[in-house]
Amino acid sequence: MKSMEQELQCPVCKGLVKQPVVLPCLHSVCLLCASEVLVQSGYPPPDLPPEPNSPASTPNTRSPRQARRPMPKADRIDRQLRPGFGTYPGRRRKDGPPPVMLFPCVPCGRDVELGERGLAECLRNLTLERIVERYRHTVSLGSAAVMCQFCKPSQVQEATKGCADCRANFCNECFKLYHPWGTPRAQHEHVLPTLNFRPKVLSCPEHDTERLQFYCKSCPRLLCALCKLRRIHAGHKIIPITQAYQTLKDKISKELNYILSNQDTVLSQITQLENVVTQTEVNSVSAREHLAQCVRELNGLLAERQAMLTQALEASRQKRGEALANQVAERRSLLEHAGLLAFSQELLKETDPACFVHAARSTHSRLAKAIESLQCFSLAADPSFRHFQLDVSRELKLLSDLDFIQAPLAPVIDTQRTLAYDQLFLCWRLPPDSSPAWHFSVEFRRRGVVPGGGVRGSVHGGLAAARWGWQRLEEVTGNSAVIDRLEMDSVYVLRVRGCNKAGFGEYSEEVYLHTPPAPVLNFYLDSRWGLHADRLVGRHYWACSVEPGSYLVKVGVGLEAKLQEWFHLPQDMASPRYDPDSGHDSGAEDALDSPPPFSFLTMGMGKIYLPSTTNSHHSGQGSGSGRDSALPNSPSSPTGVTYPLPPRLGVCLDFEKGRVTFYDAHSLRPLWEGPVDCSGPVCPAFCFIGGGALQLQELVSNRNADQTPVRRVTIQSRVTKLTN
Repeated sequence: MKSMEQELQCPVCKGLVKQPVVLPCLHSVCLLCASEVLVQSGYPPPDLPPEPNSPASTPNTRSPRQARRPMPKADRIDRQLRPGFGTYPGRRRKDGPPPVMLFPCVPCGRDVELGERGLAECLRNLTLERIVERYRHTVSLGSAAVMCQFCKPSQVQEATKGCADCRANFCNECFKLYHPWGTPRAQHEHVLPTLNFRPKVLSCPEHDTERLQFYCKSCPRLLCALCKLRRIHAGHKIIPITQAYQTLKDKISKELNYILSNQDTVLSQITQLENVVTQTEVNSVSAREHLAQCVRELNGLLAERQAMLTQALEASRQKRGEALANQVAERRSLLEHAGLLAFSQELLKETDPACFVHAARSTHSRLAKAIESLQCFSLAADPSFRHFQLDVSRELKLLSDLDFIQAPLAPVIDTQRTLAYDQLFLCWRLPPDSSPAWHFSVEFRRRGVVPGGGVRGSVHGGLAAARWGWQRLEEVTGNSAVIDRLEMDSVYVLRVRGCNKAGFGEYSEEVYLHTPPAPVLNFYLDSRWGLHADRLVGRHYWACSVEPGSYLVKVGVGLEAKLQEWFHLPQDMASPRYDPDSGHDSGAEDALDSPPPFSFLTMGMGKIYLPSTTNSHHSGQGSGSGRDSALPNSPSSPTGVTYPLPPRLGVCLDFEKGRVTFYDAHSLRPLWEGPVDCSGPVCPAFCFIGGGALQLQELVSNRNADQTPVRRVTIQSRVTKLTN
């Protein structure tokens, strides 16, 4: 029992909880600790009553008249413990509600909203108090005696009884003294001596005398009979507290039994974790050595570079010094009694013309250069060394950003390009500030099905989902992936994460894709063929998109013979089976007792027209559903309804049942369902009245193909029919 002490500690004071209250986040904290935390957060201090064993609450310090007054009830004391109970002084009737109190919960690491009444909204955790009391008695207070709180200090005796109403411990004499016969105190409930008295039952924090008898599963919270009638709980699922008690107790018992029956798994995981802890220490030492080695290499490279740059700087200094020294020597020679001038003066003393001319020519040249140098004086070298300044701003920025390599951030799913058709196509990109990824791991699972035989929601199913629920595509390069071998009419959950030298990063947000209700039919707009009965076995699905600017386009299926009969009519002759007001061409006027030979939905100008049930022909014939149906929750109208045109329209043909269903291909939401005659070859058909454009959905498997047949057609402003 000693090992569970951590479960009984208050997250604030780290001691065993005293008078714990349950926060909205379901964590328990001491009432006094919660009050101190609220005071430190700037809220007004609550009025807490003195402890039961304090002098202020001891009858020895009261007057005899005060001692005879009945003590307040335990539930009344509990209500006084809660700050903000009732209307606080100075609050006017028309004033707005007081501000909502926020409690900084330590285990959650966030602020928890308590409501305007503060701790008054939090109920006492009486069960935790009982567990703490048993723990104290077993571990700490097994041989310690509980002393009477009302004996004289010099004659304190061991307590023999505790009063649950007075919330105090008494010896036999003091109990008789303060619970005389014939008084209301004689009816108090006496218990074994204890250091922690609790209310007998939980009462409603808003209604004093009402017990909590119901549990609202929608809120979720405990309710009394009066709270159950409030408008805020209208439509909520409310059950008796006994039913909630039994249900939760059964769940905890099953979960506990499951964990107890898998102790070998727990021990093996503990061993694995201990090995991981050891490996973590070893890897941290290796990482520290690698860090030191990298820094040493950087320092060595900097020192080498510094020596090279210093040598270049010294060579330039010497060269410039020599040039300036020579220039100084030349200027010194121009002084009056030194150098060139002294020699020239002596040369002028020569009287032999031939000898003078022979010796004076070089002197004349030197003097001319000296005069030119005096007139156009310039330094022989630049003393500034401006070109020897280092610009290390980029390097300093790189060094300041020097950090351990980071795993890639969570990828962002491109919902515009991601789709489910013949295969699942998932596309993503990394955020701009993310580290690059070497490759990606794509994970997917079928929603609602847990591989391994588990049932979702149970203990076994939850663990099975954790082990076997996700399937993976490892080391995916690029920013897209294709997933095949899927179940039809199923919802798949997909996520992706990147990987580099630092390991795997965070997962992207999960995206849900609904696979088509039937295998995808592959056909092209430039072919003319019918789908014969011996080839169309089962169900078939295809999708297309109609440009919103198209004037009038009909998409559907029909008997090939009937469609060819219609399509071979002259272009200027309207079809007798086209009713521009119906929105659904069935061709059923010829035979009211048989399914229509073809079925269309009309689209145009960004709208789609859904026929009503009353306009559908031969409701229920050849149908497994037994009726024709329009968009769910659509308003009933004898002439049908009009909705915005979906980005993609899906068509599902059930050849065996003779039914065709139209879907919003983006969400696979059914739009309309009706019968169609499948007694002969049936094929998809498209009809353009006026200009328009239609694009068949490209198969995911053909995305990487070099050349694919044309799946788009654009029609000018004239009546045109296409069959495939």
